[in-house]
Amino acid sequence: MSGLDGILYPAIEPYASGMLAVGDGHRIYWETSGAPDGKPVVFLHGGPGGGTAPWQRRFFDPERYRIVLVDQRGCGRSEPHASQAEADLSAVTTWHLVSDLELLREHLGVERWQVFGGSWGSALALAYAQAHPDRVTELILRGIFTLRRHELDWFYEGGAQALFPDLWEAYIAPIPSGERAHLIEAYHRRLTHPDPDVHVPAAVAWTVWEASTITLRPDREAIAKASEPRNAVAFARIENHFFRHGGWFREGQLIEDAGLLRDIPGVIVQGRYDVCTPMMTAWELHRAWPEAELVVVDDAGHAAIEPGIAAALRAATDRFAG
Repeated sequence: MSGLDGILYPAIEPYASGMLAVGDGHRIYWETSGAPDGKPVVFLHGGPGGGTAPWQRRFFDPERYRIVLVDQRGCGRSEPHASQAEADLSAVTTWHLVSDLELLREHLGVERWQVFGGSWGSALALAYAQAHPDRVTELILRGIFTLRRHELDWFYEGGAQALFPDLWEAYIAPIPSGERAHLIEAYHRRLTHPDPDVHVPAAVAWTVWEASTITLRPDREAIAKASEPRNAVAFARIENHFFRHGGWFREGQLIEDAGLLRDIPGVIVQGRYDVCTPMMTAWELHRAWPEAELVVVDDAGHAAIEPGIAAALRAATDRFAG
């Protein structure tokens, strides 16, 4: 992440961390860094299933923020990990994650906190804020994703192949031609297959497709990381599980219920050339929640590591630092 050194804050280490039992046999990893008496902010990672990374602490002024990172159920350092052969995702849903955030907030003794989320993290942030608006001081969102059917169809069922036909061939390669009419379902059958010779190649193909298309220019480091089997299996299994169920939202719920956010200050950061979560969704959210500022980055795709997006996100956290 050296390319972000002139944009984000310097690297820091956590001053506390732990595992929180949240029920259903799950324990989630959490950590806090920055100022122990600073303004609380919780970072919600993407995926779902992406987990957190140390560089994500750097969006926040460490002298003014108490920075909370959390690995959602089944991924990162949380347990049990979705890469395990016996992984059971029945208790890994949006509403379990919303409940987990409330348990974590209470565990850390936080009254209200800023919520920062990108991609899937934006959906989780919206779901949490709409359920608990009195617990949110501000929302900072990036790459808006609400799991509506047409959003999922665009990226996982064929729309985006119009821009990446070469990469699309690698994505559909694990799926026989007779099953390609419903790719999310076909992938589900392979990702849940007990044989690693079946589920690992499928997971890597799914994850590499995403990593190869989220930046305006290819990020070779991110693509290489996406090929690592353990994290690829967890990432693909959890994403596919959520997408098959539409995030457990009614269709259009997060935008239709945006009126619940009216009293929460917000910033929406969106890359103009985001192929993974195209700008239409950010625009529709902004129209439903006009109180939030929409920042369009004209030379970026989807990823938070792109310089223009990183700079806009840091500007937003600085603005709300108090």
